[in-house]
Amino acid sequence: MAQFITLAAGGLTPLRTIDERLISYNIEMTEVTGGTFWKAYTDAQVDGTEEFPVISDWRDMGNLQQWYDAIDLYNPRLRKLAKDLGTAWVRISGTWANKTYYDLDGHTGGKIPEGFQNLLTREQWIGVLEFVKAVGGKLLVSMTNCPGVHAADEPYPLDQAKQLFAFSAAYGVPIDAAEFTNEPNMMAMSGLPHGYSAEDHARDHDIFGLWLKENYPDCLFVGPCTVGDIHINMGGRDQVGGGIASALKMVSTEELLGENKAKMDVFSYHYYNGVSERGAAMGGHWPVEKATSEEYLRVAADCARQYVARRDRYVPGGQMWVTESGDAGCGGNTWAPTYIDVLRTLNELGEFATVTDGVIFHNTLASSAYGFLEHGTFLPRPNYFAALLWNRLMGGTVYASGEEIREGAHVYVHSRRDGKDGYVFLVINNSDTDATTVALPHEAQAYILAGEGKMRSRIMTLNGKPLILGENDELPALDGEAVSGEVVLAPGSCAFFVL
Repeated sequence: MAQFITLAAGGLTPLRTIDERLISYNIEMTEVTGGTFWKAYTDAQVDGTEEFPVISDWRDMGNLQQWYDAIDLYNPRLRKLAKDLGTAWVRISGTWANKTYYDLDGHTGGKIPEGFQNLLTREQWIGVLEFVKAVGGKLLVSMTNCPGVHAADEPYPLDQAKQLFAFSAAYGVPIDAAEFTNEPNMMAMSGLPHGYSAEDHARDHDIFGLWLKENYPDCLFVGPCTVGDIHINMGGRDQVGGGIASALKMVSTEELLGENKAKMDVFSYHYYNGVSERGAAMGGHWPVEKATSEEYLRVAADCARQYVARRDRYVPGGQMWVTESGDAGCGGNTWAPTYIDVLRTLNELGEFATVTDGVIFHNTLASSAYGFLEHGTFLPRPNYFAALLWNRLMGGTVYASGEEIREGAHVYVHSRRDGKDGYVFLVINNSDTDATTVALPHEAQAYILAGEGKMRSRIMTLNGKPLILGENDELPALDGEAVSGEVVLAPGSCAFFVL
């Protein structure tokens, strides 16, 4: 049904102030060291003209990964586009990080010690630190925790952590925040020591947290970095973690933290709307026909609201960080690099800000189907430009829109990023069939986003003009268009209105 929305000129109720680094991103440890990650989809699979082959057993997903060399963190385009995106947290983590040996003095001669999967060299870590410095970022890491570090019944030794923290501090780019282990509730699947239990994690989480607070009191202790231990409505089917938890036999946040002697500064979790075609055999996969549906778009806010109670238990009054987020686990859906995923991304930002203060780490900056930038070329995808526009337009104060979320009318309101009086409205028309009419109280600047010719387009348009890089990697003009009276938003379009 076609919707009609009237934007307010004033009098809206403020809800909270949101972190300026709301939009942040991951660089996976496997990108830093070189390692395995998800194979790229074919062009035809991204375009939707070729079906992704059905995987009947989720345990065969390892065959869908391949080796990638380390990315060049000194690449001028990568650095420029990351810096253009704005101030952000940079998270170095991922499952690969759980199994990484820190060889910052070169004593191994390149030979990986037993019980680890890969090495982090001095040069590679300096590359990370230089990247963080170049883009004006803040650094979040997670620690190695695998059979090479210790046995399950042995308390966590701090040798590796001490080395990484000391080196970073001495180099002049200190670690600003740390999670203990990436996705510990996946246990064996995350590469933790053989036989590792929730009780073992609770013990070691306290060991690391207490050491961190004693030695690096300015570093935020973030955790527990879990994934999938909440209920997701999968189009009428209620599943834990969208089916992932039952398939992988996960444990809960409460079990992982135990008595929780080392108090956290920030509560963190991972969120994906579901599982990509690669992992569909484990359950929790959404077909592309649902990618703009109410059921699909509400997943992010449902997750955030469920985690609020845990945040209030473990970090009363603190921030929530989604330290991994994207359209789908297992490397993203085939349509993740296209415009259709922009609706999910912008809706997640809008709803999250109405629920809590915090940070969302997009997974990833430049790898796999869901990266802001295409792996290898570092060319920006539609989600990059959507995030860029959010950062340029949406200010830190969040307001109640006064509009009920419904198909064709997802409305979010912030102050203006330029500091001037007024509001910025984000309106998402997620209807596949009906236009939405927006009535303006006075003249406004409109930034209307759509896919070039189709929803599943790799190019997004702004007021009808394609968003692509110019010469010397210059960003395209991101100018608004003066509008007044009523504006009609086509099905599947999104718009920022600056009033």
